Amino acid sequence: MRIAAVKALILMSLFLVPGATGAQSVNQGFAAMEQGDFFAAFSALRRLERSGDPEATRLLNDIFLAPAAAPAPRDPVTPVPVAAPARRLPAVDESASASPMRSLRPVMRATSPGMTEPDLSARAHDLPLPLSEDSFRVIDAGLADIGHLLFFDPILSGNKDVACATCHHPTLGSGDGVSLGLGTGATGLGDARTPAGAFAAERRIPRNAPALWNLGAKDIRVLFHDGRLETDPDRPDGLLSQQGPLDYMELDSVLAAQVLFPVLSPEEMAGQPQDNPIGAAVHEERIHGDDGAWALLAARVDSVAEYRAAFTAWRGVERPVRISDIANAIAAFIEAEFRADQSPFDAYLRETAALSAQAGEGMRLFYGRGNCASCHSGSLLSDQAFHAMGQPPLGPGKDRDEEGYTRDIGRGGVTLNPKDNFAFRTPMLRNVMQTGPWGHAGAFSDMRDFLRHHLDPVAGLRRYEPQAVLPDLASGDKDYAPVENAALVAQISDAAARSMAQRPLVLLQDDEIELLVAFLEALTDESALAGRRGVPVAVPSGLPVDQ
Repeated sequence: MRIAAVKALILMSLFLVPGATGAQSVNQGFAAMEQGDFFAAFSALRRLERSGDPEATRLLNDIFLAPAAAPAPRDPVTPVPVAAPARRLPAVDESASASPMRSLRPVMRATSPGMTEPDLSARAHDLPLPLSEDSFRVIDAGLADIGHLLFFDPILSGNKDVACATCHHPTLGSGDGVSLGLGTGATGLGDARTPAGAFAAERRIPRNAPALWNLGAKDIRVLFHDGRLETDPDRPDGLLSQQGPLDYMELDSVLAAQVLFPVLSPEEMAGQPQDNPIGAAVHEERIHGDDGAWALLAARVDSVAEYRAAFTAWRGVERPVRISDIANAIAAFIEAEFRADQSPFDAYLRETAALSAQAGEGMRLFYGRGNCASCHSGSLLSDQAFHAMGQPPLGPGKDRDEEGYTRDIGRGGVTLNPKDNFAFRTPMLRNVMQTGPWGHAGAFSDMRDFLRHHLDPVAGLRRYEPQAVLPDLASGDKDYAPVENAALVAQISDAAARSMAQRPLVLLQDDEIELLVAFLEALTDESALAGRRGVPVAVPSGLPVDQ
């Protein structure tokens, strides 16, 4: 009914905008309404409001600026009500027609008369500020050019058979397209990757390869699923890591420090102690110092004349390449290549374009009754905190016992606090629909199933059906053993129950799940996915490049 009233007012506004201009405005308004873009309607109401029409003022506030009344629930369970403060849009600058304003702020479901004010955790959440140039670190293009080559060069792996790009490939959304990947000792990309060579892989990488989007943002303070690398809140520019202080290195960012760690993982890049000197150093816990794994890798890169010359030209000083130089270069490339801030949602936040009708309704759910923004908050869509969300356990896990890796307790393995067991970092969401499978172990290859599980993880664990995407591996018959371990699943379920007790239970219908998916699609930055520097044809080491 309100939409019909708005259409009538668009016709009324014709009298305020005479001639051909007015007719064009009305035609554009109707076309936009059919597409779910209310920009023309908003402008018409603004013009009528300025002419003194009280009905226009009422509709303007009712539809665009104030909370809408909550509809009757469609199931027997009454959802937790969501209250939202009204947020007024800036006045329309009708002379700036080259940049159409976004259609509307999300209209939240308000508490109905007589309802008790809900807990703060159930409130609707404000939209974040848009990402801007000031949100990101300034990129050194020359250093990023060197990092571009190093990112794709297998020289940084112990067996010289796997590169950073193998598990974070541009053609796979900056991930590897599988639930749990294969690192050193395999060939190919994605689910076509297979064990090969003298050091053929026998174990999967224990966690899903995280996406790299927007890791160059200034606000990034914690990395890895369990947060085992983070900025030190007590020391400016200090870092906390499981390898102890890194202050002796000249690292440009926490992202540069993160680059140092995959090269130490036996399954990812280092290899086993009997395979190569890097794997042996890691096994003997020789990481720092002149004979440590990092120094051995830096010496490898320094021995390649083209890399030595490139770093010398960039630095302006002749000296050996250090591991910090390598880390800073790769970080600079990641910051440049995997920046994503041009999605439809970003355009909406900048008030330059409207969202589709479905994406707009999905945004209402995300920032309203769905309560997604309680964790996926801020401009990066992550609180960078840790939550136990009951993800099904798969594969080898991260925790050692007498039989090897058997489970993954997440943040608890870093803090050694049992209260943190099975909690994992909230991921950022730009390009999320292109970075599946989802979850710290990639347990879900269907986003709709993932969302249903996320709403009620305790129930989700009980009904989980295997859907992981896993490359063939001789030991793969044990991949689902953890999720069949009743005692382990009970521990994960208990942790999720404690976590969910702190937030309202949200029940969504299938059509509402589809709306959330539409909003997640609106977080896709197509220009970023298309790539900037792309995949190099060759690298200075002469080793094969994963294309």
